[in-house]
Amino acid sequence: MHTRTQKRNQQNRHGRIRRLRAIWRDTLLLVREFIRPLTFFALAIIGGGLLYFQLARFFGEDVGSNNLMEATYQVLGLTFLQPLGDHLPEHVPLQLFYFIMPLIGISILAQGLADFGLLFFNRRERSKEWEMAVASTFQNHIVLVGLGHLGYRVTKNLFELDRDVAVIELNPDEDLIAEAQAMGIPVLKDDARREVALHAAGVPKARAIILCTQNDSMNLQIAFKARRLNPQIRVVLRIFDDDFGHSLQDQFGFRAMSATGMAAPTFAAAAADVDVTRPITVEGEALSLARLKLESASGLLDLSVSEIEQNYDVSVVLLREDGRSDFHPAGARKLQQGHVLGVLGGPEQINRLVDANYER
Repeated sequence: MHTRTQKRNQQNRHGRIRRLRAIWRDTLLLVREFIRPLTFFALAIIGGGLLYFQLARFFGEDVGSNNLMEATYQVLGLTFLQPLGDHLPEHVPLQLFYFIMPLIGISILAQGLADFGLLFFNRRERSKEWEMAVASTFQNHIVLVGLGHLGYRVTKNLFELDRDVAVIELNPDEDLIAEAQAMGIPVLKDDARREVALHAAGVPKARAIILCTQNDSMNLQIAFKARRLNPQIRVVLRIFDDDFGHSLQDQFGFRAMSATGMAAPTFAAAAADVDVTRPITVEGEALSLARLKLESASGLLDLSVSEIEQNYDVSVVLLREDGRSDFHPAGARKLQQGHVLGVLGGPEQINRLVDANYER
C-alpha cells in the first residue's frame, strides 16, 4: 500500500510538472508574439525622436534641440501624453508631434495587448501556425502521425510517460483534438506525406516517430521521408501484414507492429527506445518481453530485483552487466546505472516500469 501511495504521489507530482512546463512553453510563445508590437513601438519612438530632433534644430526650438536623447525622451513622453514643456512649440511641424505621436504609440501598444489577450484567453482555438510554433519548441521529442483511436491512446500513454509529443493528422476528430490540446500536445492539421509538415512537427530534432494511420503504404512513405530528414530517428509504424513487418524490421530497422496484436502502451514503450516483443497469450493474458537500460536518471536505481517484480508485477528474466548476462538474477541484487533488464509482463505493467525508468 505504501508503494502504491508513493507511486500515486509521484504521478501527481509529474502531472503538475508537465502542466507547469506546458504553461511556461505557452507563455514564452505568447511573449514571442508580443515582441513584434514592442519592436514596432520602439522603432516608432526612435524614428520619431530622430525626426523631432532634426526639426527642433531646424526651427531653433528649445525643447528637443539639444541632443538626440532629449528629443527621443520628448517623443516617449508625448506618446503617453506627458510632454516636457508646458506650452506647445511655436512651429506647426513640431506641434503635430503633440497630437500624432500619442495616436501612433497607443494604437501600436493597444493592438499588441489585444492580440496578446486574445491568444492568452483563447488557447484552445489557436491556428495551425500557433500549433507549429509550440512544436518548434520541442527537442528530442516524439512525433505521432494519425490521431485515430489507436493514435490517441498511444499519445495518452506517451503523455503519461512524460514525453513531449507533436501530432500530425489530416482529418482529426474535434473531440480528440480537444483532449490532446488539453494535455498541452500540439496537433497539426496537415498531410504528413508533405515534408513541410514533418519539418513543422520537428522531425529533424525528434527522437522517434510513430505512424498509426490505417494505410500501410502511407505509413511506409512517411517513414522513409522521416528517416531521410533525420537518419537517427526511431521509426515505429502500424502494419497489418506481420510477415511484411518482419521484413521491414530486418531491412530498414523500422519497428513494425500489428495494431490488432499490440496494445497502445507497447507502441509508446517502443517509441521511448525500449525493445518490446510481440505479445503471446498465456491463459488469456497478453505477455511481452521488454528490454530496457537503466540510465543515471532512472527511478529504478538501487531497487532490488525482487522489489521490481513485486512493485511492477513483472518477472525479471535477465540482468546484463559488463557484457555478462545473468538469466536468473538473485532477488536481493541491486540495480545500478548501466544495467540492462529483460522483463516479462503485460503491456500495462511494462508501461509502468518504463515510466519509472525514465523518471526525472
